Amino acid sequence: MPTSQYSRHPIIKPPEEYEVPKAPVRDDDALGISEDLDREPDGVPHRVIGFTALFSVMLALLVGFMMLAGGTVSRVAAIVIVVMAIPVLVSTLRTKATRDRDYLHPSR
Repeated sequence: MPTSQYSRHPIIKPPEEYEVPKAPVRDDDALGISEDLDREPDGVPHRVIGFTALFSVMLALLVGFMMLAGGTVSRVAAIVIVVMAIPVLVSTLRTKATRDRDYLHPSR
């Protein structure tokens, strides 16, 4: 039996000592001149992107079910909902995006 802590096996080697890399995510001194890790890359708040996807899918499902399951009145109501809801959805989310946009860290 070997007397050292680690045996001298050709495949199993003792762990090497190395420096743990430190990412510059919160170290502002380690960032480059053009790097800004706090900004959102596209300039649009990500919550607005999520809300846009969610409400678009919900509106499409509602209108689709109204067109498939309903009669003439339901189809006309679905068209009216589309004509009225899409501009309201776009303007509301545009206002929210303008309000929530990060002006301290603008996109490129």
